[in-house]
Amino acid sequence: MDGDRFSNNRFLKWMEDSLMPVLANIAQNVYLQAIRDAFSSFALPVILTGAVFLIIANPPTGLNWAPINAWANAIKPIMGQISIPFNLTFGIMALMVAFGTAYSLAARWDLDEPMTGITSMLAFLITSFPAEDVTKVSFGDILNYLGGQGLFVAIIIGIVTAIIVRFFNKKGLVIKMPEQVPPYVVRSFIALVPMFVMIVLAWGCEWIVWANYHITLPQLIINLFKPLVAASNSYPAALAEIILMMILWSVGIHGMNVVSSIAYPFWMSQLAANAQAAAAGTQLPGIVTEPFFHVFSHLGGSGVTWPLVLMFLLSSSVQLKTMGKASIVPAVFNINEPMIFGAPIVLNPILMIPFMIAPAAVVTINYIAFATNIVARPILQLPFTVPVFFSGFISSGGDWKAMILQLVDMAVAGLIYYPFFKMYESQLLKEEKTTDK
Repeated sequence: MDGDRFSNNRFLKWMEDSLMPVLANIAQNVYLQAIRDAFSSFALPVILTGAVFLIIANPPTGLNWAPINAWANAIKPIMGQISIPFNLTFGIMALMVAFGTAYSLAARWDLDEPMTGITSMLAFLITSFPAEDVTKVSFGDILNYLGGQGLFVAIIIGIVTAIIVRFFNKKGLVIKMPEQVPPYVVRSFIALVPMFVMIVLAWGCEWIVWANYHITLPQLIINLFKPLVAASNSYPAALAEIILMMILWSVGIHGMNVVSSIAYPFWMSQLAANAQAAAAGTQLPGIVTEPFFHVFSHLGGSGVTWPLVLMFLLSSSVQLKTMGKASIVPAVFNINEPMIFGAPIVLNPILMIPFMIAPAAVVTINYIAFATNIVARPILQLPFTVPVFFSGFISSGGDWKAMILQLVDMAVAGLIYYPFFKMYESQLLKEEKTTDK
């Protein structure tokens, strides 16, 4: 029956035949996968560590709770010292991404992962310093460009480094040592030539940029990307991203992975700016950040499916009730692949409609709430598995209204899902009665 329904829908058939292959290729692109891995595997642990100290240095005084207020007053004299781990973890975010991007590509291309990552990291460091006497440069002056503002250059350098290392290895343009030489020495000499070439290339680029514009390469790139960063922080961008995610999910492609591979640098730049503004006590600039989606838009998983899980759990349909029982525990941790593929939502015209409408409505509500400062904008990235309400409270720096926003989001999503759920339930109940007979 599902096959007939699908084959009779021209739009779905067009998506399968024409759109899915293109989008699948994007999702499987080795460079985009490496960028995603760099953030999730290398940058995220560093960010989470720094986030702990950001919370310690900036307790949620908005709660107006005496112990919290007392703590805030007590740490004022040592605020700078407490913030050191935060500044130096968020401040090297791009450095970790440069390492991670090159490392991930090296793993896929069977290269020396640590050496490739180290080469990328060194090259990125060279581009981040002014082309002058580095002993006269304050580390604090370049820290921003080793963090959120240097992400674009870090990604580019990570990719270029891996390509250069692969080229020299394939062509045999490396220093080879006799078999008697210990392996760790061999690794060092094999890495020597591509490392030298990459560092010279980075140094030359930085020198040229500095000589012509008197700014570093990350500064030049961030100036060029400012219009894109500003555009990515807009409501149309957020709406387009969430709709694209849901369209991809609806045809069986991991929408978040595809979209985030491209949008992640923009989201993280905004999040880093928020964290720095929070530490400085100034207005937070970023709205469309990574937590904007993972914490406030993907409640129960992509598509805001938490209320749908509860509906399934209480359904009169045996199939839906069983699906609800199987999905409830994963939903607590914002994992909803059982729901997406088991309900199914994928290629199911009835559930695909609210699956797109509900997140679009939630994104609209969230954008308004953050843009008008009704709810504190996110400052912390969390693992996506942190349960609802806890995630909102923590990521917003302790704003209780963030939990209320998540509750409103789920209520609105539930209202959107309900008529479609009833339609689908009615269809399945008829089928189950026919089967019983």
